[in-house]
Amino acid sequence: MTLKTRGKKYLALGLAALLMMSAAACSQEAAETVAETAADYLTKEDITVNETIENSADGEHAIEVSGEEAEYSNTGVTKTGDSDGDEADFYGENSAVFATEKGTLTIKDSLIETDGTHANAVFSYGEGTVVNIADSVIETSGNCSGGLMTTGGGTMNAENLTINTSGNSSAAIRSDRGGGTVNVTRGYYKTTGTGSPVIYSTADITVSDAYMESTASQGVVVEGKNSVTLKNDTLIADNNTKNGDKSDYYQAVMIYQSMSGDAAEGNSSFTAEGGSITNRNGDIFFVNNTATDINLKGVSITNEDEEGNFLRAEAAGWGNEGSNGGKVNLNASAQTIKGNIIVDDVSVLNMYLKDKSSFTGAINTDGQKGDVYVEIEDGSTWTLTADSYVSGLTVSKGSAIDLNGHKLYVDGKEYTEGSASEGTAFEVKTESGGSGTPDGMPGDGQTPPDGGQGGPGSGDNSGKPSGNPPEKPSGDNGGEPPEKPGSDSAA
Repeated sequence: MTLKTRGKKYLALGLAALLMMSAAACSQEAAETVAETAADYLTKEDITVNETIENSADGEHAIEVSGEEAEYSNTGVTKTGDSDGDEADFYGENSAVFATEKGTLTIKDSLIETDGTHANAVFSYGEGTVVNIADSVIETSGNCSGGLMTTGGGTMNAENLTINTSGNSSAAIRSDRGGGTVNVTRGYYKTTGTGSPVIYSTADITVSDAYMESTASQGVVVEGKNSVTLKNDTLIADNNTKNGDKSDYYQAVMIYQSMSGDAAEGNSSFTAEGGSITNRNGDIFFVNNTATDINLKGVSITNEDEEGNFLRAEAAGWGNEGSNGGKVNLNASAQTIKGNIIVDDVSVLNMYLKDKSSFTGAINTDGQKGDVYVEIEDGSTWTLTADSYVSGLTVSKGSAIDLNGHKLYVDGKEYTEGSASEGTAFEVKTESGGSGTPDGMPGDGQTPPDGGQGGPGSGDNSGKPSGNPPEKPSGDNGGEPPEKPGSDSAA
């Protein structure tokens, strides 16, 4: 692909991001036009293939790099054949391209296609293993087949990719047990299958200046003590199909702990700075059975579902009843927030409005439930859209809170508009020792859509690398690989 062609595509990326920055004022039709414009990225026709590598054997790889340095460019990789369960999800069996044992693999200007079950495209496994991939196109069509996959502490660096996945449980950017580090810059990432978010994180994943779209799942899922950071990205999520029965809600971003053992317990984080998030169904954020920091700075956030909430912190079907709510520090800086917030009686929210942030919405309109603390820095504002109930409030005397004809109750007492208040934030931490079955994990990029169990030892182990598996985080399964959860893909 010539520099001239790439320049046109990067210009399209910039224009799409600029248009999405004003998404709050756009109609759905305009947003869809932006999505169509965003499709003008790298395509298969842009790749010049000088070498073709194919593999059709169950469990094997088309390219494998173990403990060495290797580089491929202008390569067409085709992988068929199937695998099942943990050998594929944890250890890379049946992936088209596989690196392990502290190897370093570099891929440029290439086309990678897979058509099989559990046929991930590019897999980095193990601490010290590094995969660098740029200016390439990835397409996967089978179920449980992600685009980029990182486990066991591996590293994945990606730049200017186009990734399309169409199978169920096939995240474009995904990780599994043992996690790792994933850095993605620019490009186009789209999923169309059930239970296939663009990003499923059990690692530390950063995506910058990219276009991301899911058409049947959450846009982003963070599980356990892990993180996702978005910088100047365009994210469009249309979560409209259930992949399990643990929750009745739809959302753009889900943060939780399944207790399957695939993700260590502890506080997680979701950070977005600049760019845009557009949600087409349900809530923007849903947090349950974990504690998290949600950090927002100058993000254009649009919820096209008028009945959807901005944030729902609430228990669902994971963890121990009574301690499995969502615990959230919501940090807003130069941020506009619109929409209601729900915090149930086993959940916690500390919301900090800073640097001229504004919140237009209501909190717990049906009465005080969970612990909610709101702190409004001078220059920031809260405009109520309905009666609201919080446990604590810190605000200076003045016009920071506009009751807008409604009532605000602080620890059961009615707040007087313009008055000062001083409160105390609540502790936000993950409850340890929870339990719960992982079946039906909504949005899980790893969940078999047919409810298959795919446990360890099933099938041929030829794809498993030598050496020790990644240290397994504690969960409710005694440290052994969990049975893969089932789902209700018919929902």
